[in-house]
Amino acid sequence: MTRIDAKFAALKAEGKKAFVSYIMAGDPDYATSLEIMKGLPGAGVDIIELGLPFTDPMADGPTIQLAGQRALEGGQTLQKTLDMAAEFRKSDDTTPIVLMGYYNPIYSRGVDRFLVDAKAAGIDGLIVVDLPPEEDEELCIPAQKAGLNFIRLATPTTDDQRLPKVLQNTSGFVYYVSITGITGAAAAEATDVGPEVARIKSQTDLPVIVGFGIRTPETSQAIASVADGAVVGSAIVSEIAAGKPVAEVLSFVKGLADGAHRA
Repeated sequence: MTRIDAKFAALKAEGKKAFVSYIMAGDPDYATSLEIMKGLPGAGVDIIELGLPFTDPMADGPTIQLAGQRALEGGQTLQKTLDMAAEFRKSDDTTPIVLMGYYNPIYSRGVDRFLVDAKAAGIDGLIVVDLPPEEDEELCIPAQKAGLNFIRLATPTTDDQRLPKVLQNTSGFVYYVSITGITGAAAAEATDVGPEVARIKSQTDLPVIVGFGIRTPETSQAIASVADGAVVGSAIVSEIAAGKPVAEVLSFVKGLADGAHRA
């Protein structure tokens, strides 16, 4: 059982929905990013998605793209991102960390070496948005064998024919993208999301977490009420980009987390 599995089991026992937050590793700089990361569990975050900066982030909207650029310009690397996770683990051994990004930096390091290093750093799961199920032998299956969850995205365009393929080797949870398009583009609507979540849950026992388009505690609550939880990225990254103090960023996160936990 991974930390992700354990976290969902604990939330289920409490009758609570999950709140997942995304931050870009190294944005605006390594030290601030690590300070924010360390503060997330205290702000009510159940699972941390840690973005791995990459030069060509095709699924990300401007907010996340700019965060990645700032991180790269500040010298953030795959190794420094793993170092962040390892540093976080010194004081928190229970909050799951999901590394989210693209395959190129992992491929460049070498899959076998990456998986050993990620496991040692305390990473629990991977979301690699540019590796479809047809490429499972590349990373998904080796990751599962190494004890890491491989979390897949489902979208409004994932039809009933495609869905079983997407779910085939997925573990940890399913990340449902609530809108068609890039991150941070439009607002998520619970009325649209509910039937889609039900459709996915009819084909898997995994928790379904919904992201994209959640910016307020009210939306966080509404989306979590029709799913197993909500994930927020762009709205949090925008607060960091605005140069808000760490305490203010964490206060903003707490509002979102409280919303999801009220669902």
